Amino acid sequence: MDQFGKAAGVVARVRAMVQDGTLVAGDAVPSTRVLAAELGVARGTVVAAYEQLDGEGWIRTRQGAVARVAPGVGAGHWPTEHAARDASGRTDGHADSAAGTGADLLDARPGIPAVTAIAARDWRAAWRAAADAPLRNALSDPAGLPELRAQIAAQLGLARGFAPEIGRVVVTAGTAEALSLVTEGLRNRLGRAPVVAVEDPGYRSGRRAMMSAGATLVGVPVDGDGIDVDVLGRIGPVDAVVVTPTHQYPLGSVMPVARRLRLLDWATRTGAVVVEDDYDSEFRHRGSPVPALAALDATSVVVHVGGFSKTLDPRLRCSYVVLPPGPVHEAVAASRLARGPVVAEPVQVALAHLLRTGALRRHLGRVRRDYTHRRERVATRVAAVAGLEARALDGGLHAVLTWSGRAAGRDVVARMARSGVLVSAVEEYEVSPGSAPAGIVLGYGALTLPQLDRALDVLLEVLRVRGD
Repeated sequence: MDQFGKAAGVVARVRAMVQDGTLVAGDAVPSTRVLAAELGVARGTVVAAYEQLDGEGWIRTRQGAVARVAPGVGAGHWPTEHAARDASGRTDGHADSAAGTGADLLDARPGIPAVTAIAARDWRAAWRAAADAPLRNALSDPAGLPELRAQIAAQLGLARGFAPEIGRVVVTAGTAEALSLVTEGLRNRLGRAPVVAVEDPGYRSGRRAMMSAGATLVGVPVDGDGIDVDVLGRIGPVDAVVVTPTHQYPLGSVMPVARRLRLLDWATRTGAVVVEDDYDSEFRHRGSPVPALAALDATSVVVHVGGFSKTLDPRLRCSYVVLPPGPVHEAVAASRLARGPVVAEPVQVALAHLLRTGALRRHLGRVRRDYTHRRERVATRVAAVAGLEARALDGGLHAVLTWSGRAAGRDVVARMARSGVLVSAVEEYEVSPGSAPAGIVLGYGALTLPQLDRALDVLLEVLRVRGD
């Protein structure tokens, strides 16, 4: 039996111990060394099995702590609050009868990461550091705490291939505020409303924020390699373009290096600014990481936007921009000074602590494995259904599911909501009507595998009922 077969045997063994009541919620499971010796397998096999069991919601593992059976799991109870399943993964009638009630509502919309996955001791330590920070009679630095900005710069050097000077890093209250800030800086520099090209389909909240800051938006279609640079070059004078090159939102294409270089060349020739929204680059499930646009930027045309919404918790409302040297830096920095500080200092201290101590890197290593399990579950389930296609699975925390029938995405979303599962329609991200395929965007970051199965079951049932 190969390693995968042995790991599957370990998974089945622990599941059985929970299901027959040998282990109950909160019980410690055997250590990887003890179980490996008992079963006569390599310890690495048991480690892989425990990672799968954690991803499925049976157990909870934390670095340096004893793995335990997850809360709410025990004899006769499968690892989900929302649906009971038999061994085939189907939802039973009892779960269906409660579908659509508040207690049973499953939120599978994109944008929600596995917030509770971070090690509790790391999370508490970060907020203790914030509480222990000395009080001072002073105003916050509008650009953000120097300690956090230094840690962000160091993290970018490790993960994204460029290490900016601290003075180029500016803290913002989320990605939408970052885009609003950049738009305001461009408007003040130009003395008029900036013309900003955006991906179509693309990030809705970002578009609204830029329009509120005075931008005139122009939609540019995307293809399998990201934004269409040829179309971008034909639409007339543009002051800036906003792109998600690492994992196009929402369709998921990855912009190859050749197109990235073409985009940078276009920006250099036209004097435009390229705003790189690097929203979930930490989660790459397939293929080699592609360098950030900012790492390829030799002519200071890229504004790099990142944040902590997908890695930790969107409720922290903390992101950042890395500004290129020159007039754009001066204009956006002036707008930040005028707006004042926007992220509470205790939040910034806690985030700096997570970065400095390596807690964030440990957390990312853990959730990458979990997200990979969920991504593989989506790919496996969809591959077994004729006419259904999964996109955006190379990275990130969501999948785009499209079908060959006539069903409109908004109609399917409404029917799924009546069955207790919330998702988003791809059409909701359009700039121009008809620019996006009919489909749904399903976020799997915060779902257990049984919850993910439930969402897919409901989708398949809706499409079957419609005859599509």
